[in-house]
Amino acid sequence: MAAKLEIERKFLVREPGIVAGLGGRRLEQGYFGRVGEYHLRIRIAAEDAWVTLKSDTPGAARQEYEAAIPVALARRLLDAWPERHKVTKTRYRLPALGQGAPRLTWEIDQFHGRHEGMWLAEIELDRPDRALDLPVWLGAEVTDDPGYRNAALAEAPQQPAVLDAELQPHIEALGPLE
Repeated sequence: MAAKLEIERKFLVREPGIVAGLGGRRLEQGYFGRVGEYHLRIRIAAEDAWVTLKSDTPGAARQEYEAAIPVALARRLLDAWPERHKVTKTRYRLPALGQGAPRLTWEIDQFHGRHEGMWLAEIELDRPDRALDLPVWLGAEVTDDPGYRNAALAEAPQQPAVLDAELQPHIEALGPLE
């Protein structure tokens, strides 16, 4: 499986009330160390779960490999993992108005636990030079501040991940890492 190039910009949210009336989706994710140059993330959202390998390059563009995994496997791994290596948040989705084709969507995250009170908005772009009309509810851009990456918020371990035997085939199915 080839890596997906994810191009995303990230901002603080000045007016969290923008999500009033929107249904959010709770996400729980843990960071389990590194596989090569990639962070290993396990994420659960309701009845869905994923394993993700995400590069840690500076800037808005990063390589990402992702595949669905059984929720029971993800739950077992996350339940056994230290809280300091996890992030829990509620994600709201809001169409980006006036952006032309293809349609863009703001993902607005309300963080819980030790990051309670923090709100971040991100938008995935189709190309790095894409013009973007910034809504008034956004605060400062933090795309280039590594401290606002989820891996940093989760104090992601930097040592090689010790892969669970049940997780190993899912990692291998992602294919050779570029």
